[in-house]
This record gives sequence, structure tokens and C-alpha cells, in this order.
Amino acid sequence: MSWDERQRAMLEAMGIKLFVKPGIETAASEPVAPPAPVAAKRVATAASAPAAEPAHRQATPAAAVIERPQVPAPAAPSRSAPAIRAAEAAPMAAAPRALPADAGRIATLDWDALEQEVAGCQACGLCESRKQTVFGVGHRRAEWMIVGEAPGEQEDLQGEPFVGQAGKLLDNMLRALGLTRAEAPPAQQVFIANTLKCRPPRNRNPEPEELARCEPYLQRQIALVQPRIILAMGRFAVQSLLRSNEAIGKLRGRVHEYQGVPLIVTYHPAYLLRNLVDKARAWEDLCLAQQTWESHDRG
Repeated sequence: MSWDERQRAMLEAMGIKLFVKPGIETAASEPVAPPAPVAAKRVATAASAPAAEPAHRQATPAAAVIERPQVPAPAAPSRSAPAIRAAEAAPMAAAPRALPADAGRIATLDWDALEQEVAGCQACGLCESRKQTVFGVGHRRAEWMIVGEAPGEQEDLQGEPFVGQAGKLLDNMLRALGLTRAEAPPAQQVFIANTLKCRPPRNRNPEPEELARCEPYLQRQIALVQPRIILAMGRFAVQSLLRSNEAIGKLRGRVHEYQGVPLIVTYHPAYLLRNLVDKARAWEDLCLAQQTWESHDRG
């Protein structure tokens, strides 16, 4: 099988190294070819870390890309959970169901009013230690929506989700699918938001009350974006969107729904930087997400 330079870059971005024999272009372990880049379909008019360590903590490895062996082809969407390793089986505490009293008012805000509301939010104690809020970034009517966990140190300083090494890995993952957070046709853009809009001190795990206070903001963002698919990255994003106490290893590999929108569960990029072996599984999740998006789009 032949690979052009762009395909090689996509595979290497996900940690898959191609080995080329003289005169023959072939992968030593026959990695799965990445899906074709997303073509712009229309112009829109109007997205587990171990319990002992915060899932959103920023890591700084020597290199974000490593050589990986074979990446298996993604399975078709299935309702049965795949077998998991013992390390993935730790349960998660479900996110609280009770919402703040002003959730109804937040559900009526437009984009500008919502952003101002988040910027001035004092609903929980995180407002006392933050540098700035992290509202979100990307096309506000994107077909893909990425939901992460909580801002880290660099996000708090820059006011943008997924920056630093984890952000670079996420951008590589999106680029492999022909997607970007930068300027592009809406069908090729994503909107990226976090479950929490403020950084917890020292990157600790979010408290249940903090998740509950911030949840109406994320719900309103999803309602305004109206994505065609959601990619939930990390256990706290999964808790908030699916109300599940299952481990990510049990939830990934299946198509879930959030208010009628297909939702795919995968690992947070910061987790992948510390657990390189799971990058292959994250690639499967991306392939499943694109398959689901394409199927949903045709429907």
C-alpha cells in the first residue's frame, strides 16, 4: 500500500511510524489508513484518567509522537462494550443532576450574552483563583463539537481550551480527520469547549458543586452550536454529558447520544501523553466518530 507525504504526517501525528523497505512502500504492521479529509458539504447559516491523578493535568513529555505498532481498524458502532483492561475499570462518580436556580435564564442567552455571563461568573469558588475564564474556541455553528474537562495552567493564562502539549496533540488528531479549530469552511471546523470554564487550583479534580454550577453554560453552548456529532474527551466530560459512572474503557467504542446528537467517548489528550499505549484506541475512536458523522450526515 502506498502512502503520500500527507498520509504519513497524519499517521505519525497519532504516534504511528511507517517503515519503508527499499522499492516498496509498506507499513511493517499495516496500520489503518486515516479517513479521507472531510470535504466541505455546505456553508452553515446560523461539539480516563486514573482516579489518582487529575485527567486534565498538562504533561510535558520529551515527544508527543512515538513509534506505534499496528492500529486495528475501527469496529462498526456497537451497543456492546469491548473487553477492557483492569486499569481502565475504575468507576467514576456520576456528575450531579441538580442545576443552579438560574439555569433556565442561562438557557435563553445568545452567544454574546453567554460569553459575558461566563466572563463575570462568580457561581463557585473557582472565580477567586482563576486568571481568566475559558469560554471556548472555534466555529459557532460547527458540525463537530469537542468537549474537554477543565482548564489547566496554560488555558487559564491564555483563555483558550486545549493549549500546550495536550492542545498540540488534539490539533494533530483533528488534522488527521481534515478538521481544525482555525478558519475554514464550517464542515471542516470544530467548536471546542470545556466542562468547567475556570481552572481548579493546582489542576485538582473538579468538585461536584463546581461541575453543577458550570453545567448550564456547556448545555447552552451545545444548544447554540447544534453540532452533528460530539466528541467527549475525559471522564469529567463524560460524566457531565452521559450521567454515567462507568469507566471510559467501558464506554468507548460505542455510539452514545446527548439530546439526540451522536456522542463518542474517548481519552483526554493529556491522559494520552502519559499513557501512550492508548493512542491507538483514541485513533479508533476518531475513526468511529467520523464514520458516525458521515452516516448521520447522509441521514
